[in-house]
Amino acid sequence: MANVEHSGRPAEVFGGQGIGARLRATRLALWAVATILAVRQVAVLATTPSSERLTDLETWVGPEGVLHVKGSIYDSTRFTGTPFGGLVLRPLTRAAEAALGWGWTFGTLLLVAALGLVAARALPKPVSRRTSLLAAPAAVSLLMLSLPVRDTLWLGQTSIIPVLLVLLGCFTVRGERASGLCMGLAAALQPTVLLFAPLLWFTGRRRAARTTAGTFAACTALAWAALPHDSHTYWVHHMAGAGLGGAADALANQSLHGALLRAGLTGSLEVALFLLLGAAVATLALRRAVRYAHDGQLLLAVAVTGCAAVAVSPTTWQHQLLWVLLAVVGRVGKRASDRYVWPVAVVLVTMLPAQMMLPNMAVLYALRDNLVLLAALAAATAVPFLSRTSPYYRTPIATECAAPVPARFGRVPLLPFLRRVLTRPNLLLELLLLRVVYAAYQQVRLAATGGSNSAGRAAAERHGHLVLDLERFLHIDIERAVNHAVVRIDWLRNFFDFYYESFHFVVPLTVLGVLYWRRPVDYRWARASLGFATFLALIGFWLFPLAPPRLMPTLGMIDTVHGVQDFAKPDYGTLTALTNQYAAMPSLHFGWALWCGVVIAVIAPKWWMKALGLLHPLFTVSAIVATGNHWVLDAVGGAVVVSAGFGLSYLFQGPRAAVRAGSRIGTAKAAPAGSEGVVAAADR
Repeated sequence: MANVEHSGRPAEVFGGQGIGARLRATRLALWAVATILAVRQVAVLATTPSSERLTDLETWVGPEGVLHVKGSIYDSTRFTGTPFGGLVLRPLTRAAEAALGWGWTFGTLLLVAALGLVAARALPKPVSRRTSLLAAPAAVSLLMLSLPVRDTLWLGQTSIIPVLLVLLGCFTVRGERASGLCMGLAAALQPTVLLFAPLLWFTGRRRAARTTAGTFAACTALAWAALPHDSHTYWVHHMAGAGLGGAADALANQSLHGALLRAGLTGSLEVALFLLLGAAVATLALRRAVRYAHDGQLLLAVAVTGCAAVAVSPTTWQHQLLWVLLAVVGRVGKRASDRYVWPVAVVLVTMLPAQMMLPNMAVLYALRDNLVLLAALAAATAVPFLSRTSPYYRTPIATECAAPVPARFGRVPLLPFLRRVLTRPNLLLELLLLRVVYAAYQQVRLAATGGSNSAGRAAAERHGHLVLDLERFLHIDIERAVNHAVVRIDWLRNFFDFYYESFHFVVPLTVLGVLYWRRPVDYRWARASLGFATFLALIGFWLFPLAPPRLMPTLGMIDTVHGVQDFAKPDYGTLTALTNQYAAMPSLHFGWALWCGVVIAVIAPKWWMKALGLLHPLFTVSAIVATGNHWVLDAVGGAVVVSAGFGLSYLFQGPRAAVRAGSRIGTAKAAPAGSEGVVAAADR
């Protein structure tokens, strides 16, 4: 497009001349990761029963596929492509089913690799040498991990082809006619790609825009001549695919049309509102895309237009959402600490299920059900991407760091993202990562016994007897005696039940919140220590599933919190169907409480505050033993992982930052984002 270079770096840089040894090793490592991810995708497909993989491809071109039998390709609504797509795929129906499946899979992987390479070369100038060398393998890896690509490989879909054709037309092929031909073919396969024709027109490539429209019209006319009934069905009866591929109000349809249907709107009102909102989104997105294209950010312009296509299409299934991932190239935020919010959010939205992004709360269902659509709308119409002429585009406001403390192991490198930053981290990013990490924590806990509690019951009970034997040897097997003693005292039983159920999450979140607001330097130290400890605990859950005392049938424990358990049932009642009850060693109930006590004892300015903080782990260990939810050795395990968490924080981060009380953070100046300011300042 006008005044836009096709590549962010000279070709010889991508060739690898003059690369330093460390940079070369990093690039090779990233390519190895991309290769491993590709092999893993093939392995997953190979180990899946043939009836459960490439299901869309099978319904199209298999022995009984809609493209193989006579009649309309839309009779069963299983084929979701355009009539031109069906015309192109018909010759493939004579191929052997198995060979076609494997050929389709490997061909899709090659298309993903090509897409990553083209996107990496399309980064806007200026691009650093490191970025130009590492962008391609990083892009391929991100694509391999994304839900659209995984769905495409799993279903046997064609959604990567239109995206690749658009990128080839914008960045690789020479000549406006060739560019328009690529984009016209893409539009013939995915009609909303026609939005790129106005983008071409308003950026000065009018011959390419005319060629795009002409190619689309010619391909559509060819399909209409060859398949007149199917073309009428697609363009008139199904309104360009709106009635294909499942119910339009399904959660998988991440378009404005699907969102309005899920909101309860139907009939002519819904259609009118959809057309009105779609026109507004398309107009605003194209204005922004033209501006970014003239600014030299053509890849961002393509991503913005693609995100608009996601929103305005009658149906946009999950395998058609790659445009959202391309929006990761936009830069947002004047401060270096805010620069990562947008790319992290985009990567998480395109890689993780919506259930992991937002908690399971009814008030958030509307957001969760339309999360990808909201990300696409934000990229197309609202996110304030920086212009290359902005002084903050290359040199954001640098993050201030405390002076490093030398009292640590000099041979162990510091982790850059754990530096002693004096300013508060971005709250949105912190909450987003906190939610995702906790969701992953829940998934690992459940998967630690094979995905269900009954799968690990025998091993967990066997480990329970081992722990009990060890406690008897050490003369600390006090669980049953304490449990039965507490049960006889109603007020004490009620206190421990309440404490067990109420303070496990409240106290750690409160400590983190207070540190974030009042002590940002200590917040990062405490958060890193807690993260390390929790990660080590997950390894323990995975390697050593352990039944708590209340789930040991022969001990006679009284479950004061959950009630009487029916040991004849594999899952011991309804609660065990929701979470892994065998994630007992180490005890994070006690571990997190101990972490809170240590942090409060270290940070609190008054002695009584320190003492109050240390009471929390004391009450917690009493509660977990009295209620029968943990062994004494579980608490010891919790103490071990918390100690290791603080130790790893010290190893990679160094001691807590030395700050002078009473001083203030100076005014930050614009500096390269990678610079490390050495500042001795207070945390307020």
